Amino acid sequence: MSEKYIGIGESQCTALLREADAVINLCGASNPRQEHIANRCLVYLETDPGSLQVKLSRRDPEAITYAAAHKLFFTYGYNIGKPHCLLPTAGIEWHRTRPPVLIDEWHEGIGPKEPDAFTTVGTWQNKGNDVEIGSDKFFWSKHVNFVKVFEVARRANQAIELAMDIDSGPDFERGVRGCFTFAPAIPRSLDIDNYRSYVSSSRGEFTVAKDLYARTRSGWFSDRSVCYLAAGRLVITQSTGFEKYVPAGEGLIAFDGPDDAVEAIREVNRDYQRHARAAREIAVEYFDALKLFGAMAEVIGL
Repeated sequence: MSEKYIGIGESQCTALLREADAVINLCGASNPRQEHIANRCLVYLETDPGSLQVKLSRRDPEAITYAAAHKLFFTYGYNIGKPHCLLPTAGIEWHRTRPPVLIDEWHEGIGPKEPDAFTTVGTWQNKGNDVEIGSDKFFWSKHVNFVKVFEVARRANQAIELAMDIDSGPDFERGVRGCFTFAPAIPRSLDIDNYRSYVSSSRGEFTVAKDLYARTRSGWFSDRSVCYLAAGRLVITQSTGFEKYVPAGEGLIAFDGPDDAVEAIREVNRDYQRHARAAREIAVEYFDALKLFGAMAEVIGL
């Protein structure tokens, strides 16, 4: 298959990669090629911790070659290297960062003042990056944790809609019995304006974390959740240990099980506006893209 260069040509792209002060391999999505390695500072920015750390700890040859192409390593796994986190460092110095959001692109006051339904957007079952640590298997998917909270909507008497790729099967039926509703993720996730409208018209986000992030106490936080926060929509999400570096209690509440989740919904519904204001404040203080990229630039040496 022939390569395509969008926006600028191959020679311009190659020159830009070579001459840039740094090149960020976002999500670690690109397998470094010669034109990437030619840059003096190829930076690995990991949004999904776990898989690479485990492969490196097992001395996987492909993972070692892949990692060796990078000069610096950043991760959303904020607790990596801490005693309570199960993910190995694999001998790498991990610079911790958080998912960024462009605050000015998310405006308060869009949508109803107090929308009815909590929502979230995502993929029901992810595959491909499950890992084993010791004798335990950790799943790179949210569905194993969503099914554990499928009674929350009914128990809290709260509308919760999941915009996901599930519309049939035992899990779907179980969710419906628990008073969850479902909607297709597309077109909500394909267009930024549709996505922003959907998030801003939500009461807040109710979601879980992938099993790999939660049980390893990785400290991971969602780049989708920060959009809800920036829109002034509170977030109720499963704990991954992120509460150690982002305050949780107002505007952002972490839960460990269905009982906690029900109580979290009841708590925010007692004073919705207070929690909505706090949500925006958390986004500005902890997830502002300009602040986070400025901190990254200092580490990179720019």
